[in-house]
Amino acid sequence: MIPGGGRVVCLGDVMLDIAAVLPAPLALASDTPAPIRFSHGGSAANTAAWLAVLGVPCVFAGRVGDDPFGRDAVATLSSHGVIPRVSIDPVTATGVCLVLIGPDGERTMVPSAGANATLADADLGADLLGAADHLHLSGYALLTEGSRAAGLFALRQAGAVGASVSVDAASAGPIRTVGPERFLGWIPAGALLLANADELAALTGTDDLAAGVAALVARGLDVVVKRGGQGSLLATAAGTWHCPAEPAEVLDSTGAGDAFAAGLLAARWGGAELVEALSQANRLGAMAVGKLGARPIM
Repeated sequence: MIPGGGRVVCLGDVMLDIAAVLPAPLALASDTPAPIRFSHGGSAANTAAWLAVLGVPCVFAGRVGDDPFGRDAVATLSSHGVIPRVSIDPVTATGVCLVLIGPDGERTMVPSAGANATLADADLGADLLGAADHLHLSGYALLTEGSRAAGLFALRQAGAVGASVSVDAASAGPIRTVGPERFLGWIPAGALLLANADELAALTGTDDLAAGVAALVARGLDVVVKRGGQGSLLATAAGTWHCPAEPAEVLDSTGAGDAFAAGLLAARWGGAELVEALSQANRLGAMAVGKLGARPIM
């Protein structure tokens, strides 16, 4: 997985995040005054940005609208060191996500996929991946009907050239809507699946961590479970390992899973074994929650 010298190709969503940092629980049907900030987001784009600042050759493949938000999104990824492979939708606007950050730092998202949902396999090209590359696929690409064909095309291309694959489960709600069996049926055996506890439960139908990961390993997947303050867990056919969390003050959990994925993949790209890579993944996740916004600070 991720031999040195290859690139990591992050495929999926890029968004404009409009984040409200709530000083108190949301007052439904009333007002909750809060500072609002605009920043760049999108799971795949966030992971690409973190990878690039870690020195990993990285490509982001996705789609934006023909608007200032989209142009700025591409320019910002380039400024991080990401190689953009981005198509432009002349009609549909760049994706936008409303992010509500609670007093405990936990975020709730209200996304509008926008141009992300019009990404097609023709936008990607037959040369997207080489044998030395690694495909990191945001689950949103599969969970969104419009971009699903592009996500499946990339997975087929990875299989054809022998590139390694990781998939981020993305979000529990959409998994339940699409159906866990359908979603898991799209992920090839041998892939690395990253999920948090809620996503794991949505995928397996059980809140029992051990039973959930065992069910996914039985399908031929390697599984990493992101558990926040409880650290992370790796499960493969060879066994199960736990890595304790890094201490962190949680200001904003937006993008923490994306940073975690970047830490894991960067360590693997650098030659670390998967179980060893958990510690760097935890470290980047802790770094991400201690700041506002989903991207690394330049």
